Amino acid sequence: MNIKDYIASGILEAYVLDQLSEKERMEVLQLTQAYPEIREELNKIESAFEELAFQTAITPGAHVKDKILSHLEQNEPYTPVKWSHKKVRSQTIGNAFRLALAASVSIALVASILAGVFWNKWKSTEDKLKGLLAQNQEIASEYNQVQQRLAQIESDLKVVNNPAFHRVRLQGTGQSPESEVQVYWNPSSQEVYLNVLKLQKLSEDNQYQLWAIIEGKPVDAGVFDLAISTLLKMKSVGNASAFAITIEPKGGSATPSLHTMQAIGNTEG
Repeated sequence: MNIKDYIASGILEAYVLDQLSEKERMEVLQLTQAYPEIREELNKIESAFEELAFQTAITPGAHVKDKILSHLEQNEPYTPVKWSHKKVRSQTIGNAFRLALAASVSIALVASILAGVFWNKWKSTEDKLKGLLAQNQEIASEYNQVQQRLAQIESDLKVVNNPAFHRVRLQGTGQSPESEVQVYWNPSSQEVYLNVLKLQKLSEDNQYQLWAIIEGKPVDAGVFDLAISTLLKMKSVGNASAFAITIEPKGGSATPSLHTMQAIGNTEG
């Protein structure tokens, strides 16, 4: 069995994405037990997908929930003013007039109390409405961000799971032994995507630069920073025999600085 061809076939990525039949899944499990190289590669793919999911994950802020609960709980009851009534005695006011005066005072008191109650309720409702509208706008903004992230992940998975793309592993050099990068390259369309697994942080004056080795000569495939959370589309290249990454001044170089090479990998296993 040619282990390298089996790994390059993309079946391990399909296994992780749960796109195999039960028979095919059993075959993968048996081969991982029989061949340590396959088991190690499967672990790396699972780790890469898990890292991609965590990097793009987005969690709504805890303050959103607190603000909504606060707005809903702020319902201060209206406390009516206590009125004290004094009896007005007058020998010149008749019983009928006293009754009319008492009725008019009662109506005025009731109207005043009701006006205060409705004003407080209206004001409270208005404040709640303003708060909820603000929260709705914030939640809508975060929702749009999540949708954009999900769309990007879906686009990345189409590349990773496409058998037309070759997955090229770039391993660390003596300058940076722990560096590890994956290049997804489609020889037919000449598309190139980059998945950074591990690279050191650079100063603001430098950038990483990807090179495609074509007929023994390095060809610029684009510069990039570490601040990427999904697959990064690089310049299109064809007929590449290898890919390499170097550290260059910000903006890139016309020729690679070989003494800064961080990772390299052949397109042919």
